[in-house]
Amino acid sequence: MDMEIDFKNYQLSHELRGHEDDVRGICVCGNAGIATSSRDKTVRYWVPDPTDKRKYESSKILLGHSSFVGPLAWIPPNSDFVEGAIVSGGMDTMVFVWNLSNGEKVLNLKGHDLQVTGLVLDDEDIVSCSVDCTLRRWRKGQLVENWEAHKSAIQAIIKLTSGELVTGSTDTTLKLWKGRTCLHTFAGHSDTVRGLAEMHGLGILSASHDGSIRLWSLTGEVLMEMVGHASIVYSVDSHVSGLIVSGSEDCSAKIWKDGACVQSIEHPGCVWDVKFLENGDIVTACSDGAVRIWTSYQERIAEPADLDSYVSQLSQYKLSRKRVGGLKLEDLPGLEALQIPGTTDGQTKVIREGDNGVAYAWDLREQKWDKIGEVVDGPEDGMKLPVLDGFEYDYVFDVDIGDGEPIRKLPYNRSDNPYDTADKWLLKENLPLTYRQQIVEFILQNSGQGGVALDSSFRDPYTGANAYIPGGSSSMSVVSAKPTFKHIPKKGMLVFDVAQFDGILKKITEFHNSLLSDPVKKDLSLSELEISRLGAVIKILKDTSHYHTSRFADADIALLLKLLKSWPLAMIFPVIDILRMLVLHPDGATVLLKHVEDENDILMEMIKRVATNPPLPQNLLTGIRAVTNLFKNSPYHTWLQKHQSEILDAFSSCYSSPNKNLQLSYATMILNYAVLLIEKKDLQGQSQVLTAALEIAEGENIEVDSKFRALVAVGSLMLDEVNVGLCGGKNQKLQAHERDQRLGN
Repeated sequence: MDMEIDFKNYQLSHELRGHEDDVRGICVCGNAGIATSSRDKTVRYWVPDPTDKRKYESSKILLGHSSFVGPLAWIPPNSDFVEGAIVSGGMDTMVFVWNLSNGEKVLNLKGHDLQVTGLVLDDEDIVSCSVDCTLRRWRKGQLVENWEAHKSAIQAIIKLTSGELVTGSTDTTLKLWKGRTCLHTFAGHSDTVRGLAEMHGLGILSASHDGSIRLWSLTGEVLMEMVGHASIVYSVDSHVSGLIVSGSEDCSAKIWKDGACVQSIEHPGCVWDVKFLENGDIVTACSDGAVRIWTSYQERIAEPADLDSYVSQLSQYKLSRKRVGGLKLEDLPGLEALQIPGTTDGQTKVIREGDNGVAYAWDLREQKWDKIGEVVDGPEDGMKLPVLDGFEYDYVFDVDIGDGEPIRKLPYNRSDNPYDTADKWLLKENLPLTYRQQIVEFILQNSGQGGVALDSSFRDPYTGANAYIPGGSSSMSVVSAKPTFKHIPKKGMLVFDVAQFDGILKKITEFHNSLLSDPVKKDLSLSELEISRLGAVIKILKDTSHYHTSRFADADIALLLKLLKSWPLAMIFPVIDILRMLVLHPDGATVLLKHVEDENDILMEMIKRVATNPPLPQNLLTGIRAVTNLFKNSPYHTWLQKHQSEILDAFSSCYSSPNKNLQLSYATMILNYAVLLIEKKDLQGQSQVLTAALEIAEGENIEVDSKFRALVAVGSLMLDEVNVGLCGGKNQKLQAHERDQRLGN
């Protein structure tokens, strides 16, 4: 291996555009092409453009995964696959094999319990690894063996040219495998091992959440450590030239030679994966949805216009992230704002000038704005504790749950019980409880508590027994004269606060165009002013950082209510979805309340419309979520209590629906009602809610998270000491339930 090559800087060669979301994985398929995976649930196969050696063109789009796709592997052409095949793994726990001759899925390999994170070919076998801590070996479409390879999630796997397998894990270690036998455990990283690669002739490369890349000999000795990234390193690869490339959360791909960083390539987003092509070019996968090829050869560098376009992309991305005095630079007004006179002497205003924020002060006497100087973030800004919803925390983590969902915020204090934090957060975010252990491990690793021993016997979601207690022994037994309960009585309301606003607006526009083209219904279509007004409403709802100051006009609400009343039943669900988010906005909820308190109660009209037989699932789902979000605002509590029977009756069919989202939404509304009626001491209302909750808990084919929420509602109602009428007189439904239990039914 020649490690003394003259290094030449890499420049952009070509951009591959087609994915609609983050590109998560890259697979180099020899000289035949490149496969890429994405958060958009697709795999794309790209082949060289015969007319331009710099470029690739899209050849196949492989559709079949139900969630985001990650690891990929290539099966070279053989007797079964004339043009080769692609193996893909995803968040949906599936491994698929695709025939590149026709783009058809030929094998479904089902067995993992959680996300598939890595794939390799071992002779004719496929070996997959997963967050479920196992390795699984597949032969001719059948599972032939599986074993627990780590005690924590496995994040990566590679096969060495010598035949051994190497795995990297959240437990911070690498393991070297010969068959099912672990030959060596490599310890040294202080955080998750996320990416692996072979450095031909030298050993194993590992990329870690601790921000470093390490080169290990096969005996476990650290030969080299490369430090330079400012955040998580997701991927690493090597070339026969001796160069190493790494991709990171810090929005860069770094190129290393002899342990030193020789070039850092900026990207307009997180760099999820990096790979070398045989010719030395580099392929990167970015969160902006683009795949990019970089070259050090002059003849393969992109055209000047393409290079300028990329510089512009970088500039726009940096501008969107830059903060001035704690404010986003892109949110600052331009120089035109200086045309507006100030109101008091000394009043200050920060203006965007190019890529900087500049402060001006109003001179009342001279009636003009005086330039003070450029505004920068002071060093103390980085010393403040992070704030979420008005409260300071030791940590506020960004959690990427995939599946096209937005990044979620997870607050945590070091004094908190991580199990309790995980449970409450999953419940609040409407996420499956199966994520629980992953969230606990994530909290401990990212808060510097990775060395804390957790009691693996902890299983009880309701009591504090055997839970981790900071500073104490995780295996200590808890003895208490009175049991403590973790989830009951439930406090606070759950809401559905995530929305795909662009998709909502797109659907409304689609319906508008449909009405416009229908001579009979043309009058129901929107005017240009109404379309503009809807766009303004969406913009306000998107800007959550200004909820405390932004306001809605009465005309905004009137437009939404008009559409709810006049549009065809099959077209109102995106309007209801806007209403769902509107009630979480302080001013939006206040303005809407005026229409609820009128004689013509618009909310009850909406509920009756969506429950009309036969009800449409999309209307039921958006309707029940809109009602659920009303619980967040105390001014609506009286209305919710008054119409409880009508609301529960209208949505009563939801718990038995085969639609799991409907089940969960209904169970969430029931849980919110339990919290409200306990607070209001409404015994009669509690009785009806208890009946509804028990129906869910006892129902067949009910999704586990829906049952859990129903059980929390039941537990909260039964635990409430005030409910003497319920517990003494025994609701008939509860009596029947207990009788069945005694009889063993």
